[in-house]
Amino acid sequence: MAAALGFRWDGRKTRLLARTKPDSFNTESLIAFLKELKRFVWGAKVILVWDHLPAHRSKLMKQFLTGQRDWLQIEWLPGYAPDLNPTEAVWNNIKGRELANFCADQLQEATNAFRRGLRRVAHTAKLPFSFLRHAGLFF
Repeated sequence: MAAALGFRWDGRKTRLLARTKPDSFNTESLIAFLKELKRFVWGAKVILVWDHLPAHRSKLMKQFLTGQRDWLQIEWLPGYAPDLNPTEAVWNNIKGRELANFCADQLQEATNAFRRGLRRVAHTAKLPFSFLRHAGLFF
């Protein structure tokens, strides 16, 4: 799962872009996600708050990010600080609701339940702001 939880600069709107895939995200798939993010925000400037996953810090990713400075600025979270990452609250919210006591027979069932949770979060106006406040950030 890869996700970007976006907030308009004036706090009037939020957006959620999320993608699932059967295996882990790596540098190449995250670069593809960032290209999709650029299309999703129509090239608007983005400040991306990112943790220190190895794929976020690879040589290939650093080269890619260097070429994206016209629209993308990276702010790094401390080494291990999931409580400071608003996107972690998205996962926790879905795990506590759509995936609570859920035992799927097939991976697709779990993926569908997770996507339902993503749609719910994306279409709930105040919920993303609560994730931001929980991380100690606000407008």
